[in-house]
Amino acid sequence: MSVVAGVDSSTQSCTVELRDADTGALLGSGRAPHPPTSPPVSEQRAEDWWTALGVALAAACGEAGVRASDVAALSVAAQCHGAVLQGADGSVLRPVKLWNDTTSAPQAERMRAALGVGEWAQAVGSAPTAAFTITKLAWLAEHEPEVLAATRTVLLPHDHLTYRLTARAVTDRSEASGTGYYAAHEGRWRTDLLERFVDDSRDWDAVLPEVLGPSSAAGPTATADAAALGLSPSTLVGAGAGDQHAGALGIGLAEGEVAYSLGTSGVVLTTAADPVHDEAGFVNGVADAAGGYLPLVCTLNSTKVTDWVARLLDVDHATLASLALSAPVRPDRPVFAAFLDGERTPDRPGAMGLLGGLTGATSRADLALAAVEGVLLGLVRGHRMIQRNGAEAAGDVVVLGGGARSQAYRQVLADLLGRPVTVRDASEATARGACIQAAAVLHGVDVTKVRDAWRPATLITTDPQRDRSDVLERYLTLADWDGLDRPAA
Repeated sequence: MSVVAGVDSSTQSCTVELRDADTGALLGSGRAPHPPTSPPVSEQRAEDWWTALGVALAAACGEAGVRASDVAALSVAAQCHGAVLQGADGSVLRPVKLWNDTTSAPQAERMRAALGVGEWAQAVGSAPTAAFTITKLAWLAEHEPEVLAATRTVLLPHDHLTYRLTARAVTDRSEASGTGYYAAHEGRWRTDLLERFVDDSRDWDAVLPEVLGPSSAAGPTATADAAALGLSPSTLVGAGAGDQHAGALGIGLAEGEVAYSLGTSGVVLTTAADPVHDEAGFVNGVADAAGGYLPLVCTLNSTKVTDWVARLLDVDHATLASLALSAPVRPDRPVFAAFLDGERTPDRPGAMGLLGGLTGATSRADLALAAVEGVLLGLVRGHRMIQRNGAEAAGDVVVLGGGARSQAYRQVLADLLGRPVTVRDASEATARGACIQAAAVLHGVDVTKVRDAWRPATLITTDPQRDRSDVLERYLTLADWDGLDRPAA
C-alpha cells in the first residue's frame, strides 16, 4: 500500500491527513495549532507553520501506524494571499501579513481608483482588496522599503512550505490567481502591475515563483528540513493549492455545483470551465486546482459571528442553534449586518456590525437567528452575484467547514435558498483535497481522475422547511448603509 499525505496549513492550525494512495481510505490524521491572530494587523511567523506541520505529521503517522518515510507523495494546501518575503538565503525576512490583515486597505483603494475595478477584473479576474498580495507588497514598499529591497523571492504560504520541502520556488495557478498580479486566463504573471503599483525598479520576473499545473510535481523532497521531518528523499511533492481550491477537490465539487464554506472566513464558490470577470469587483474570478476556474465570494465574518453571539448569550453552540431554530420567522425580525472586524466582500475594511429591527419584544432566540442569518445572507448575496456574472452555480449545494456541523446553519441556508443542502463525508476537505493532488502526482494522472474516483458520499441532506427569503432585501439595505464605516482617523 502506498501512502499519500495532504496538508492543510490554515489560519488557525495545521492538519495532516494520511490516505491510501489507491483507494483514498483515511489512515490517520493529526493537527497542531497556529498562533491566534485577528485584524487589523494579522501576522504570523512562517516558522510557526513549519513547526506545526512537523507536529501534525508526526501525530498522523502515529495514528496510522506508519513512518513519515512511508509517505510516497505529499501536497500542501494553505491559507491564501499572505506575502512570504524570502531573502537571498531563503530565510523569511519578516512576519507574514495574512489574508485578513486589513492594513493595506489604503493601498487597495488607490489601486482600484487608478486602474478601475472593471479593468482590474479584466486583467487578473478580481479587483484588489486588502486581502490581496499585491496590496501587501505596496504597503511594504511604503512602510518597510528596506525589507522589500532585501527580498529575493515572494511566495505564498503554501509555496513557502513547498520550498522548505523541495528547495524550489513554485506555486500553482489557484494560489497565483489570488495575488492580484497573475492572469489565470492568460497563464502569465502581470509584472507590469507590480511595476506600476509596487516598485518599478525591480526585476519582478526574477522574484516570482514558477507556476505549475495542477497535476505537476514540484519535485522530490530534497532538503535537510524534509529529512528532519522523517520524509524519504524520494517523496514526491505536488504543486499545492489554496485552501478553498483544495477543499473543492476534497468534496468532489463538479461543474455547476455550489459550496458554502463556513469557517474563519465565509466562502461561496462554484466550479466553471470558463473564467469570470466581474466588472463590479464583487466576485473573485480565480482559477481552481483542477485546470478550470473557481469564481468565489469571500467574507471575513463567518462562524466567529455566531461564536461571539454565543458568548454574549452565555450558551454553547448547540443551544445557540436550538435558539435560532426556535425563533419565529417574522417579516420584521431583527437583521444583522455582521461586519465585526471590517469586511472583505463588500469591500469595507473599516466597517462595523449593525443590528437592526430591535424592539422591546426582541428575544434571545431572535438574536441567535439574526446571527446565523447575518452570516449566511452575505454569502447568499455572493451566490447571486456569481450567477449574475455568467457561472451556472445551480447544481447541488454542499456545506463544509466547522459551520456545517450546525443544524441551524444548514436549515437556515436551505430555507434562504429554497433548495436542499448537503454535507459530504469530507470533514477535513482541504487536507483531503491535498491528498487527492498528491495521489495524482504519484500515479502520474490528471487530478480530476482522482477527484472523481474519490468523490465522498453524502452524509446529511437538509430540505427547506419555510421561506426566509423576505429578509434579504432588508439585509442589503442595512449592509450597504454608509454609516457602517468607522470615521477616518
